[in-house]
Amino acid sequence: MARPRVLLVVTADDFGYCPRRDEGIVEAFLAGTVTSVSLLVNGMAAESAAELARRHRIPTGLHANLSEGRPVGPARHGGSSLLSPGGFFLGKTGFREAVAAGDVALPQVREELEAQLSRFRELLGGAPTHVDGHQHVHVLPGVCQVFAEALQAHGVRFTRLPLEHGVGGCAWLEAPARAFACTVERDARAAVGPFSRHGLRWTDAFVGLSTCGRHMSAHRVLGALALALENIPASHALTAELMAHPGYPSVPPTGGCGEGPDAFSCSWERLHELHVLKAPTLRAQLAQDGVQLCALDDLQEWGGERSGRDSPVRQHFLGHSPP
Repeated sequence: MARPRVLLVVTADDFGYCPRRDEGIVEAFLAGTVTSVSLLVNGMAAESAAELARRHRIPTGLHANLSEGRPVGPARHGGSSLLSPGGFFLGKTGFREAVAAGDVALPQVREELEAQLSRFRELLGGAPTHVDGHQHVHVLPGVCQVFAEALQAHGVRFTRLPLEHGVGGCAWLEAPARAFACTVERDARAAVGPFSRHGLRWTDAFVGLSTCGRHMSAHRVLGALALALENIPASHALTAELMAHPGYPSVPPTGGCGEGPDAFSCSWERLHELHVLKAPTLRAQLAQDGVQLCALDDLQEWGGERSGRDSPVRQHFLGHSPP
């Protein structure tokens, strides 16, 4: 049976985090593999990253950040449930714990998202092509509702649903990474309802939790996509997104979102991802397998993106039928 035609968006996250990360991301875009970037407007290099995006005409979305560094909205003046006593966001784990405990005021989340959307327009001169969440904060319970409302109000149609088919069975992932991926998958399933009700769109398949950092290779990317295609009739065309975090590693103290660069950004794994994405091997194997690289705008023109629960392909990934 012939494989479905696949349109693949390759998104480089953390654009604007530091000049070295940005340099690598631009190289991967110019190499033809990265087709989209997500900008951290509170990143220390956000302004220079915006200039790079304009110069190279890179499709750019907002990487909404509620977990790392300093806010850009009213919360920066203090007294916010989003912040630690030091005036920084609560961190990847801390923010999740605060949301779970009911300690985060959702109106303050909305204020910060609005501020970041406004800052994006100041930097780029227009609306983002999409909005996703730094460290997947946008699919957290409660936050996903506020997120969807804000995107609808600003006319943003595209987001990311970080639901990777089969990630729980990826034995090569270290136990903490696998547990986090499964938690993200659970939250993403629950976010489908709010996203759908507010008219948001996303690709049929998502890949990137199982191929992050040292685990990225052409073989693993193709394997993850193949798993996403299992049991889907050949008559269905599939849209997919590959999340990536390439770049030249940050060198302290330069980088970050107000606190300096974290270990993730300083890791050699960022360079490993960059090498995989720039190498002709990945692009050649994708083309051989009938995978066409594209930007989100191409999906809109082609009509391949889905909204809500209207796709039988999406039902395969969600594992249940619509109510």
